[in-house]
Amino acid sequence: MKNYTQISGEIGDLSGLPFWKKADAVDIAYVSYGLLIVTLVVVSYILGAFNLLPRDPQDIDLELMMAPPGTVGHLLGTDYMGRDMLSRLIVGIQAYFLPGFLAIAIALTFGTVLGVLAGYRGGRFETAITYFTNLVDSFPRLVLILLVIAAFKPDIYYIMIVVGLTNVPVVASLIKGKIQFLKQKNFIEADMALGLPTRTIILKHILWHNCRSLLIIQATLGMGEAILMETSLSYLGFGVQEPTPSWGNMVQVGANYFMQGKFWPSTAPALAILFTILGFHLLGDGLNNILEGKRNR
Repeated sequence: MKNYTQISGEIGDLSGLPFWKKADAVDIAYVSYGLLIVTLVVVSYILGAFNLLPRDPQDIDLELMMAPPGTVGHLLGTDYMGRDMLSRLIVGIQAYFLPGFLAIAIALTFGTVLGVLAGYRGGRFETAITYFTNLVDSFPRLVLILLVIAAFKPDIYYIMIVVGLTNVPVVASLIKGKIQFLKQKNFIEADMALGLPTRTIILKHILWHNCRSLLIIQATLGMGEAILMETSLSYLGFGVQEPTPSWGNMVQVGANYFMQGKFWPSTAPALAILFTILGFHLLGDGLNNILEGKRNR
């Protein structure tokens, strides 16, 4: 048993090599920038959740409407109602943070379960799950989201449930493919021949040793997609509604004043969206290259 455990560790994607020996400078730069963005997002969410903000994001000051960046007490200026832009940017993270985690949890949980059933059990399980994932993929995501909004209300949590469910086929397909690859190496059959419990084979030898990097990468990409979806819908008026701040509705409102030369109410949240989504995608790309050894192929 001890010898086989050592062999199974060698088969896993994550070798015992140190992080810096498996990565080149580009991947380290990607991951470093991504981790910086993740840290800023988490810290900003905590600041907003505990109301540790420079100013009250709902405080209206009609005497300082559209104040430019650098105004005393307003680092990024104010919006059309004199509300502090920096505080509203920080609070705007709450619009996608927990809903994004909900979408990721749904996609990873259900996708992993279906992928394991299809790849490990095979047979009728694989056929039924393949039909189901193809059915989910056949529905346009935006149409499903609009149907949910029409049936209930513009609630971001309902929207993220749809986003999570529509990402289930992707995760299921990746997990199934990984398990089928391991079967070709007689990895799972060897575990079964040694009499290991099915739970141990699936949770430890398959998911933990061989699929954790895949799931981490999908989580980072899923958060970037959740941010894009939330901000896009809020911009169109289907997501978070005023006066609750969201980066999407901040861009939409600020765009009305852009041609007047007052660019900061729309540019600041737009840049926040750009750099945040870029950070999550670069983090996923860098982790993919490092953990899956893509640069070395």
